[in-house]
Amino acid sequence: MPLPSSSFAILGAGLMGRLLAVELARQGHRVDIYDAGSPAAEQSAATVAAAMLAPLAESAITEPGVVRMGHHALTRWPQLLAGLAEPVYFQQAGTLIVWHRQDAAEASRLTRQLEANQQKVPELPALQKLDSAGLAQAEPALAQRFAQGLYLPGEGQLDNRQLLAALVVEMQRLAVRTHWNTPQTPEAFRPGTPGQPDWVLDCRGLGARADWRALRGVRGEVVRIHAPDVTLQRPTRLVHPRYPIYVAPKQDHLFVIGATEIESDDLSPASVRSTLELLSAVYAVHPGFAEGRVLELATQCRPTLPDNLPAIRQPRPGVLEINGLYRHGFMIAPAMLDVALDVLNTGQSELSQRFDLALELEPAASATGAVAAPACA
Repeated sequence: MPLPSSSFAILGAGLMGRLLAVELARQGHRVDIYDAGSPAAEQSAATVAAAMLAPLAESAITEPGVVRMGHHALTRWPQLLAGLAEPVYFQQAGTLIVWHRQDAAEASRLTRQLEANQQKVPELPALQKLDSAGLAQAEPALAQRFAQGLYLPGEGQLDNRQLLAALVVEMQRLAVRTHWNTPQTPEAFRPGTPGQPDWVLDCRGLGARADWRALRGVRGEVVRIHAPDVTLQRPTRLVHPRYPIYVAPKQDHLFVIGATEIESDDLSPASVRSTLELLSAVYAVHPGFAEGRVLELATQCRPTLPDNLPAIRQPRPGVLEINGLYRHGFMIAPAMLDVALDVLNTGQSELSQRFDLALELEPAASATGAVAAPACA
């Protein structure tokens, strides 16, 4: 049963906050959104991201539930983007994985792992092994540079910054009341009382650590390069003995390159070591990057829970917390959105069980009349 017309205060205008604001406003609800930053989302982890939608590739470092979330997103993202007034670059041409000869043993181990993971989530397309001829056909720019590769069909990517900007336009169009440079906490609201919102949705990421103490930051470093001499058809990952390098091609020869994952809340500039490793690795993928221009070298910390899995919890009636998206924000955001909407509409979510998503919900009736029944997956 649809949620009765309600009022919402959303805390945090990163990826999750903006998606929820737009979907709830489309359903006819009154929405206020608060953020410590500006519409540019300069404080959001979503701004410093490659926005790859690669469930099988990511299965090497995450659980099957997250992989199923990623598969769900490959259908949901086109639907979500179709409703936006502003265009957002979206591509679903698969993922390519390549390696140098000295890393063949690590590539074999990764191949076995991905094949086993595909069996656990059989709805995913099976990977394809490429010889040098197949690799040259799939990605002509890499012809004769690599002897073998893997092709993961159906995987995709989008432009994170175009999306964040398009969601701001959509919020304006839907009369969402935006409060930029206005940080708020759940304690500032009394949901369900006169003059207060019916629901508070906390999507602050690491900004919520005072209320969700298990959160920690995992630092990532990303380079954005404009390289007119390089043309790649799809995201490409390079097997590396210490960490996999990814190269995500966006529009107009813009490339987002990353790999580093450091257990730290440090938001200082990227280290010389990380910068040298990223740039040398991307040059190894294609020498045309040598003549590219480094547009940005950015760092950000991703909100992460102890098990590296996302979660939704309701600490008190009328307050819902959504957090822990870790490095998979764009890949799992549509699934998290749909589960949150289920919870708001019905007090529970069958989808959460499909995704093995932890829900901690209060049994008390909410201010809007929907009953939040206990649900754990």
